[in-house]
Amino acid sequence: MSSTLTLVQALDEATQDLGRAGIGEARREARLLAAHVLEVTPEAVFREPGIRLRKEQAVSFRACVVERAARRPMAQILGRREFRSLSFRVTGETLDPRPDSETLIEAVLNTVPDRAAPLRILDLGTGTGCLLLALLHEFPDARGVGVDVSVDTLEVARDNAKALGLAGRSDFCAGDWGNGLGETFHVIISNPPYIPSAGIAALEPEVTRYEPRLALDGGQDGLACYRALLADIPRLLEPSGGLFVEVGIDQAESVGWLCVSHGLTVTGTARDLAGITRCVMARRRNGSKGTDRKQLLHRKKTWNAPPARLVCC
Repeated sequence: MSSTLTLVQALDEATQDLGRAGIGEARREARLLAAHVLEVTPEAVFREPGIRLRKEQAVSFRACVVERAARRPMAQILGRREFRSLSFRVTGETLDPRPDSETLIEAVLNTVPDRAAPLRILDLGTGTGCLLLALLHEFPDARGVGVDVSVDTLEVARDNAKALGLAGRSDFCAGDWGNGLGETFHVIISNPPYIPSAGIAALEPEVTRYEPRLALDGGQDGLACYRALLADIPRLLEPSGGLFVEVGIDQAESVGWLCVSHGLTVTGTARDLAGITRCVMARRRNGSKGTDRKQLLHRKKTWNAPPARLVCC
């Protein structure tokens, strides 16, 4: 049975509701929700605006609009989010993959010249698995391990690996950063929680209401998780390997100091499309692990130098 609403009428109502809820690009988001309910591409929504929605379609579309107006993230409503042109399952247990994090993938690709390298990759705080799986997609002979403290999150990551045909080259395990891992890796990548605890309440409602606080909260200064994960990096990183960590706005220098104080040499940084320094790159330091203020200042001078090439042994 058809409803009394045409698609364009439903879109008009949804656009008004989403606009009143403070959502930018309300018309575009309404079309995305309509495409989801109708099981067509967003482009197809343009082609037949006069069609009448079936009753169940109208009810489903309305429910999606109500959820989005309550500021539930679009990815959670759709159940999926694209990252590096790959589709990832998303739930309320996982952080929504963000375009900013593609900066880390580009940094690895720019550092590792050989796409056929049999890399061993470690992803600390793997979430949906988007970082690890995107790299395995780029390096067909690589294998990887994703670690997360949340068992529910790991199930999502495993589902994503299976859906992308990468389950055979990836393992996911519960753990506290690098604790308990025994092997070494050529690439270690991480997007740890880095929002200062007091700053979380000021974030967008999509984040504060619906994304897991565990994946956001970086402690009092936003750096607690870097301190925890960096403790194991010199032990887990191959001598020729590279560490790539995502950082928040104005955190690159502080994370750089932490890398140096944990026996690493910062080899460079990378900016996202907005020009924000989003990635800090480091490697194991040769020789003594001790450091003093003079050495720290010397290391800082090299942070913006082109990163050294990573060679897989």
